[in-house]
Amino acid sequence: MVYGIIGMINFAHGDIFMIGAFISVITFLVLGALGITFVPLALVVVLLMAMIFTAIYGWSVERVAYRPLRGSFRLAPLISAIGVSIALQNAVQIAQGARVKPMEPVIAGGLTLFTDSNNFDVVISYLQIFIMVLTVVLMAGFTYVITRTSLGRQQRACEQDRTMAGLIGVNVDRTISTTFVMGAVLAAVAGLMVTLQYGVIDFYIGFLAGTKAFTAAVLGGIGSLPGAMLGGILIGLIEAFWSAYFTIEYKDVATFGILVLVLIFRPTGLLGKPEVEKV
Repeated sequence: MVYGIIGMINFAHGDIFMIGAFISVITFLVLGALGITFVPLALVVVLLMAMIFTAIYGWSVERVAYRPLRGSFRLAPLISAIGVSIALQNAVQIAQGARVKPMEPVIAGGLTLFTDSNNFDVVISYLQIFIMVLTVVLMAGFTYVITRTSLGRQQRACEQDRTMAGLIGVNVDRTISTTFVMGAVLAAVAGLMVTLQYGVIDFYIGFLAGTKAFTAAVLGGIGSLPGAMLGGILIGLIEAFWSAYFTIEYKDVATFGILVLVLIFRPTGLLGKPEVEKV
């Protein structure tokens, strides 16, 4: 969304995701200390707290790192975003320490899909089902917002021509800030889901997640929400199949190798469209 509107990559997005994960763990600990153990209620409270805090961080990143440099040369906001990313990493490291933060499983159990004669069970957990359903619902909701609502029309107008959008009454600054906040809210959801799935986080998880997210966006077609989702699914499948049949240490090499091939033969990504500029 951010790239589609202002044409700039938010390299601090992975660290917003990391902050969402830490807020989730801290909120779980606070709720446990208060004796709130009802899982659905705890998940709702944790998700709301993570979304609120990451929304504030997302808004702050836009105001500090992007808005003052919006009219500058294209490399300046990129360097500024990388600086914000490093600052957020070190701030969390100082505040929470460099050690990993573990968390007990919150959602247990699953469904057995297949059992063979060697007692090898194929199981999908309830948490994985919840993650898949939530992902589809969120992407459908945000796609509806962008394609069918007034805010979505303003975002698409800013994407095409920010100057003209401002002339016809669109508040460009507010639209861009709202887009950053929306991205940060999605990052909060991702941070919570990763925390629930793996049960361990540290201050550095945002770097790899941000890199993979950027790779997924480029693979699917940067600027396209369905493309980003498709790219993320493909990266997950590539890593899973590579780890199953080859050495797991080179799964990232396989992912980025396929990305290079896609960029060579289809530079716009799988669902991306070439930009046509009329002169």
